[in-house]
Amino acid sequence: MAAAVTATLPSSLTGGCQCGAVRYRLEQPPRGAHICHCRMCQKAVGGFYAALAVVDADKITWTCGKPTIFNSSEHVERGFCARCGTPMTYLYAGNNRLNFTIASLDDPALVKPAIQIGIESRMPWHGELPGLPEHTTDEFMTSEKRKGMGASRQHPDHD
Repeated sequence: MAAAVTATLPSSLTGGCQCGAVRYRLEQPPRGAHICHCRMCQKAVGGFYAALAVVDADKITWTCGKPTIFNSSEHVERGFCARCGTPMTYLYAGNNRLNFTIASLDDPALVKPAIQIGIESRMPWHGELPGLPEHTTDEFMTSEKRKGMGASRQHPDHD
């Protein structure tokens, strides 16, 4: 399964969790970019699917903190930020292929999924999503709603 990319990749990619307590750098281009619809991935990311790509486990450098590990099954470890909860990794025990969440990259548009798996658990209305009304954040959020949210505590998409 080859990774599809939407642009020329830089020599390394960086990413991290929402709060910035866990940051990483990939020392090789990701491969095997995919969408997983399985129920375990849905629960792990709190969404309808997980977007994942693969690097060799020794080719990811944790530049700030490290993920906390949860064994979601007998043979699977999932890494997440213990502070903000951002899901970040999936590792099958005894395997050197570390899956990481594409959306945790600072520039997730660089890695385009090329395949979907676990489709038996895909939401039955998934194909209808492109037909739903669309709005930008600014169109959807009134200035009053934005003020009520307060200042963002999200880490910027860079080190």
